[in-house]
Amino acid sequence: MKPIPPRDRVVVVGGGIAGLATALHLAPLPVTLIVASPLGQQASTPLAQGGIAAALGTDDHPALHAADTCWAGAGLSDPDVAARVAAAAPACIEWLMAQGTSFDRTASGEDLILGLEAAHSRRRIVHAEGDKTGKSAFEALIQVVRKTPWIEVRESHRVTELALDANGQVTGVFCTTGGLEGRDEPILIPGRAVVLATGGVGGLYAHTTNPLSAIGGGLALAARAGAVLRDLEFVQFHPTAIAAGLDPMPLATEALRGEGAVLVNSRGERFMQDIPGAELAPRDVVARAIFAQIYAGERVFLDTRQVLGERITCRFPGVTALCRAAGLDPVANPIPVRPAAHYHMGGIKVGHWGRSAVEGLWACGEVASTGLHGANRLASNSLLEALAYAEWIADDIKGATCGSPASQSPSPPLALQPSGSGDQACPRLPQIRSWMDGQVGVLRDAAGLRGAICHLRALVHVARTTGERDAALISLMIAIAAYSRSESRGAHQRLDHPHLLPEQHTEATLDQALHITAQTGNEPAAPARRVV
Repeated sequence: MKPIPPRDRVVVVGGGIAGLATALHLAPLPVTLIVASPLGQQASTPLAQGGIAAALGTDDHPALHAADTCWAGAGLSDPDVAARVAAAAPACIEWLMAQGTSFDRTASGEDLILGLEAAHSRRRIVHAEGDKTGKSAFEALIQVVRKTPWIEVRESHRVTELALDANGQVTGVFCTTGGLEGRDEPILIPGRAVVLATGGVGGLYAHTTNPLSAIGGGLALAARAGAVLRDLEFVQFHPTAIAAGLDPMPLATEALRGEGAVLVNSRGERFMQDIPGAELAPRDVVARAIFAQIYAGERVFLDTRQVLGERITCRFPGVTALCRAAGLDPVANPIPVRPAAHYHMGGIKVGHWGRSAVEGLWACGEVASTGLHGANRLASNSLLEALAYAEWIADDIKGATCGSPASQSPSPPLALQPSGSGDQACPRLPQIRSWMDGQVGVLRDAAGLRGAICHLRALVHVARTTGERDAALISLMIAIAAYSRSESRGAHQRLDHPHLLPEQHTEATLDQALHITAQTGNEPAAPARRVV
């Protein structure tokens, strides 16, 4: 093993907006930013089209933003967290502008243009380059990070395990640099703190808008270190992924519906018009309505022609380019769409400062469960959450008293093998994606979830690589949480349990999941622990 000379550094894992913003806010502490790909690739941030929610309008207030967040969260959003994040939103926008992000403004240049998205009661979506908000902010932050001397970027380094001392405190990470399995000697990178900003789980599903590398690797790292994972069953399916045979699927932003685009089926029927909120109902409602049409044998289309016409090319240049690259012309024809796994509301349970239950470990962005999103994320709150918590995490780490990693004796990594996200390191990933899409997808029931648990439990035992094992394990934990929640709430819909139960969270540790994998038969031995 090749150790790197210890420094009073912080290790940040992940190169999306959460990781980049955290690294920048950590000044003046030295930071090692670890990304599994070249910086700028395989991140979800540049795929974010709609924008960032912030109460900036004269008719708006953070309290209204927080109320909309809690309403969309279907009873599981923490009101205090929602209020805190909504209050921080204007400052987050200002910080991004200071880093070089240029948001769209009115013709006079004085005011930001504010868009409308589903379940928002006001126009409060700040966007850049029309529908390229994530890409614009992402590229601006990368430029700043590249020029920042206290940030060391280690590209194409894949974290395989968290280093723990004898007391279970995180003291750094073990990583590999992409060599052949068994020939890539692990590197120990010590750190006074580790921040996981590794994204979500969409790549575990056959239909997704996420990079295919998003298979829950950060969740697996945290779980193996003893962290608590919360509300894993809540996977948001974006209603309008562009159905053009691409993997991952390009996205037709919700802002199109905010401008008046409508959903129609193969017969030209507008099937959302009698549903409260119509096309701007919460995402889970729209996704289920579209899925029901597809299940009935219909194709579904997003029709922008009447409200946008030729203007779509300048107002939504990103969507236009994605459509044309797939052989579609949104000016002349409606866009074929279907639901696809888009965002994970569940994740590593963290407190107000982003701390996990494991000493020395923080989590930021989609990999974390902060209490903001509840059972159904409000549109354009994801980048906002990452930005707000990046600053709070950095402040917490700078104020924390951590032992020097040089004095610690890290435990050896478990099953150190390359944990790549592609088929080479995870040859059974197509099977996992099929099971997750069909049985742990938009609509769920006990029989399908039992089948998924049975298959995934067996795969955990026979997995040959870390990547394959982790993908199977996180999929298993999602399926167990979904089986455990015998109600329909937000993004989690049980055909066999359509009604609500008293508001509760689900929590699970790796030990619980391994206990279930040790059982025999198709029936799960025990559900994930439920807590109020």
